[in-house]
Amino acid sequence: MTGNGSPWVVVRIAGEALAEAAHWPRLLAEIAAARERGERVMVVCAPLPGLESEALLAAVVEGGHEPVLRDLPARLERLGVPLDEPPPQGTQELIGELGRLLAGANLLGEAGPRARARIGAMAGALPVPLLAAWLRKMGIDAAAVDPRELLAAVDDKDRGSGSGKHASGGWAGGDEGERAVLAADLAEQAPAGLGERLAALPAVVVTAGGAARGTGDDASPVLVEGGADRAAACLAAQLSALRYEAWGTSPGLFTADPQVVPSARLLRSLAYEEAIELFTTGTRGFHPRAVGPLRRAGIPLRFRDAAAPDAVGTEVSAQGGGATPRVKAVAFRSGVMLLSLETAGMWQRVGFLGEVFARIARHGLSVDLVSTAEANVTVSFDAAPGPVDGERLQRLAAELSELGRPRILGPCAAVTLVGRQIRSILHRLGPLLEAFEEQPVHLLTQAATDLNLTFVVDEEQAVRLVRELHELLLRRQGEDELLGPTWQELRGDARRGEAGAEPTAEPAVWWRRKREALLAMAEETAPVYAYDRESLAAAAAQLASLEVLDRVLYSVKANPHSGVLRTFHDAGLGFECVSPGEVAHLFALFPDLAPERILFTPNFAPRAEYDDAFARGVRVTLDNLWPLVRWPDTFAGRELFLRLDPGRGRGHHRHVRTAGTHSKFGIPLAELDETAAAVHAIGARVVGLHAHVGSGIVDPDAWREVAARLLQAAERFPDVEVLDLGGGLGVGELPQDPPLDLARLAAGLAEVKAAFPRYRLWLEPGRFLVARAGVLLARVTQLKGKGDSLYVGIETGMNSLIRPALYGAYHEIVNLTRLDEPPQQLADVVGPICESGDVLGAERRLPATEEGDVLLIANAGAYGRAMSSWYNLREPAAERLLE
Repeated sequence: MTGNGSPWVVVRIAGEALAEAAHWPRLLAEIAAARERGERVMVVCAPLPGLESEALLAAVVEGGHEPVLRDLPARLERLGVPLDEPPPQGTQELIGELGRLLAGANLLGEAGPRARARIGAMAGALPVPLLAAWLRKMGIDAAAVDPRELLAAVDDKDRGSGSGKHASGGWAGGDEGERAVLAADLAEQAPAGLGERLAALPAVVVTAGGAARGTGDDASPVLVEGGADRAAACLAAQLSALRYEAWGTSPGLFTADPQVVPSARLLRSLAYEEAIELFTTGTRGFHPRAVGPLRRAGIPLRFRDAAAPDAVGTEVSAQGGGATPRVKAVAFRSGVMLLSLETAGMWQRVGFLGEVFARIARHGLSVDLVSTAEANVTVSFDAAPGPVDGERLQRLAAELSELGRPRILGPCAAVTLVGRQIRSILHRLGPLLEAFEEQPVHLLTQAATDLNLTFVVDEEQAVRLVRELHELLLRRQGEDELLGPTWQELRGDARRGEAGAEPTAEPAVWWRRKREALLAMAEETAPVYAYDRESLAAAAAQLASLEVLDRVLYSVKANPHSGVLRTFHDAGLGFECVSPGEVAHLFALFPDLAPERILFTPNFAPRAEYDDAFARGVRVTLDNLWPLVRWPDTFAGRELFLRLDPGRGRGHHRHVRTAGTHSKFGIPLAELDETAAAVHAIGARVVGLHAHVGSGIVDPDAWREVAARLLQAAERFPDVEVLDLGGGLGVGELPQDPPLDLARLAAGLAEVKAAFPRYRLWLEPGRFLVARAGVLLARVTQLKGKGDSLYVGIETGMNSLIRPALYGAYHEIVNLTRLDEPPQQLADVVGPICESGDVLGAERRLPATEEGDVLLIANAGAYGRAMSSWYNLREPAAERLLE
């Protein structure tokens, strides 16, 4: 259907792209170009960020919707059209109606499905009259149209038609009646009279995505499952559109999540089926149910970057992706819950699985992955369209106990290889299985469509595995007909701007501000670690400001440099030591240091080390029952800390997870009664309980969970005064990684403090305090090209910084000599060590680099020089403190 005979193009613009006024002129240029080609344009607007119905209702619950409404007019005006001159017809009315709805919800303390749908529809429609008025102001005849005039919900009890595995099953958000209002389905066939209605409108129509007219005679709005993505796709199908353009803040789909793998490459094209696999296996940015209508109508889907519309994005079509068998992407989903049912009763029993699945359906859960054996069936559950909550799973497990022994596992992560004809290339994938060494795989499935291979693993392993699998499968592949530029290259191009301007400076990190001093230091002494005293002091002050903490102890092993230690000593921090050498080092620097500011926490240490610590008067931690039983004279009558193993480790790599059965640290909780008896027998007193679950933790609730475990253990030790929650505070590896939410961490611990005021709370960070304050400077020695690979060699390597080789850690690398020059090369940064693992950074975007240039490796203040070696008899980098 083309309305007045001209072909249609449907443009869905994401809320993040719509919220930036700078993007509107680019959209205008594309619309004008389409009109010159004789095309009509249907623009479908997604809700602006923060104005989605759930976000607004959350603000109501927290009592914060009034500030949102007060700020809304100014926020909309910043998009380019004042609300009062000229008044965009409908905007003020929408704001007023939205305010009344939110006030009513606040008064009642809740909102029913119909009210939630109206709130979502009103909020989603806010930018529509603004954009239409702005286009008219710019000379484009455009009309704002209520989506209920274009889209109607349908009664569709079978939600599975062409929408992928996530479209069927029960709805976690409520019953089917509620679903029909808050997650309605849409017809892909044009409703009667649509052609005549569109023929009477201008050539450009602007409407809201995510809302539609209810079924029957009910004209009140309902929300659409799949939001603006699905709404625009159904409109495209109804209009037999030439193409569907998805405008957002990314040019399309990549070989991995660029936030996790910056060297991920743009996928130039994909088949519809491959795109659905990516969207259902964790790739964000588009709803999988929106692909079905386009596939059935044969309409190509093109992704566009609103910041760089000239960039070639991903195109999804029937012919996309090529015919060659290959893995095209590594995706992952977190929060996956598994249920394993073990029973001998299922072997050769007709209908057993049907009975299991029927019970799962009765609890409103949708099965995703399935694996069966003679006496076991294990399934995972879809997280969409609603969360898989623990209470629901427990009820299901209780019912399934009639059939066998159920066990709930999770949260886990599903790591998926996506591609075409994967079964035909399994022989090439053998080496990648080494990435799963010492890593439990809870479930392994290969799609019947031959489009994916999925591994379900512990959740904290997902990021590491994605990076390793991408490295093994996709990193070394250069650009071709399928693979485009890397995310780093595309971001660099976007920063340079359309006119080829100089790149926009990154946020003012300290090493940018002190570039000249660092270059002078490198000229005098390189390679060298440089530590910024100002940044060290700021990090210490940041933690000291958390009033809920009674003491912060710096973990000396992260960086024992004297200047670093003096900074933290002056800030009033205590110190956590793991060896007599660290204790002696502190007393040598600070002879008057109060011994109680030191906590000695050795692991598998000889008896003499404990004797030495007690002689010095420092606090001592035990993490094993053996010393108490075998060396009672050393600990008799002493005050002790006990390091416990809470049973689950966390962290960015298995080598830094310090709890769980596969970790050597801590007294198992199962041995607490025996430990308490041993302590009592020798007349010792346990005054502190300590746990440390790992490093690089970004979940701010992790320390509250540790506190809960320690509180349970404290019931056995009446003299406990201190709960030491360990460290491991995560530091973002990538420049765009958000910082750890310290306010949320403090709020969680404040709850513990309020409920149990008798205990003092300690924290013992290491990397958090020093990582960002240190950089490694090294000069370029040689450059080498081998095929499609470029190597930039520097004067030091894994002998100075072993974290990339040991943990697969990512450190930002810049050419400090040419800091603001545009990147022109994609290179591996390597050192001089005789090991193939001596790679400090793979596929990094650098300017044209020459011998003698100084490269800066960021976030290197922790576990850099402290873990260095003289391997190959090469001296590791020196250390200097910037005052």
